[in-house]
Amino acid sequence: MHVGTAHSAPGELVTGWFEVTDLPTGSPERLPVLIADGERDGPTLWITAAIHGDEVTAMAAAQDVMSETIELSIAGTVVCLPNLNPAGLRRTTRTSYYHDDDPNRHFPDPDAESTRPPRVQELIDERVYEAFADSADALVDLHTAQVGSVPFVIRDRVLYGSERDEDEARELAADLERLVDAFDLPVVNEYAAEEYTDQNLQRSTAGAALNNAGIPAFTVELGSHTVVEEDNRELGVRGVMNVLRELGMVDDEPEPLDVESPVDFPVKRAVHPHTDVAGIVRHRVEAGDVVEAGDVVADVLTPHGGRKAAVESEHDGYVLGRHEGVAAYENDPLASLAVRDEGDLVVPRDDESDEDGET
Repeated sequence: MHVGTAHSAPGELVTGWFEVTDLPTGSPERLPVLIADGERDGPTLWITAAIHGDEVTAMAAAQDVMSETIELSIAGTVVCLPNLNPAGLRRTTRTSYYHDDDPNRHFPDPDAESTRPPRVQELIDERVYEAFADSADALVDLHTAQVGSVPFVIRDRVLYGSERDEDEARELAADLERLVDAFDLPVVNEYAAEEYTDQNLQRSTAGAALNNAGIPAFTVELGSHTVVEEDNRELGVRGVMNVLRELGMVDDEPEPLDVESPVDFPVKRAVHPHTDVAGIVRHRVEAGDVVEAGDVVADVLTPHGGRKAAVESEHDGYVLGRHEGVAAYENDPLASLAVRDEGDLVVPRDDESDEDGET
């Protein structure tokens, strides 16, 4: 296996660099690469992390999976890119300074149409995509979420249409479910198909791997951003090792993570609720709290401390994390929730049947 300057042979753990573009200062922008190549044949798992530059627990978990002895215990190959956004890491910011939008929305999409040349982040994402699309049998993309967020796994819906028919999509969804369940964190389904494509999530790392390349791939959220949270880092390492076990790359028994969902029904992501008035936010809930439709999630106060509004949830579910800051404008979201989901996990790309929820 080789990626960039990293060239492995059976029984080796090697490091190198993947040059993805040139900087105006004359040096290359390069991503760190680690490859663990087992002595026995087996699948190839890609681990990617920190495409948002401040999601450093994700980076730490990816680094720590690649221990100095992993090559001795695996069948197959693990390719790890622990930092997909060095420009964001330099400033501890979510975005890069190339054009300050979300770098996780520019991976290739065969149905996307544009008359303009691709910008540099699109070129970087395309080069990373081509590398894993050519070799990966599965992909785990590590992230972190909002302030105080609980850890969870995001399972994308599998789309069918231009890339695959419904039977192929259901087979891919079954492979994905097996790996998601193996990771052993609470599972939160992604938005319904229309919202999913509206937000360009089919052009995220895991979304492009899954719905464009046909590789079982999913996103893991490991708590908050900016600093490494050691408990969540450990969960990330153990979860990835469970995926290796499920793929038959490691022979020992799975290690339960003992993190349970707060609810007993299927859930999907929702950026919810929003406030319809401006003011100072006082949350009434924390990450992990269960809410029912009609429960007050936050109060919005005047600058003098008087209450202007009580903001209620419209859905049953639980709190994934609260949004940063207390100054809110009209229609600002206040939290991310996992809300009840009764939708299908395999859907046509242009499906518009599920319009509840935040959408």
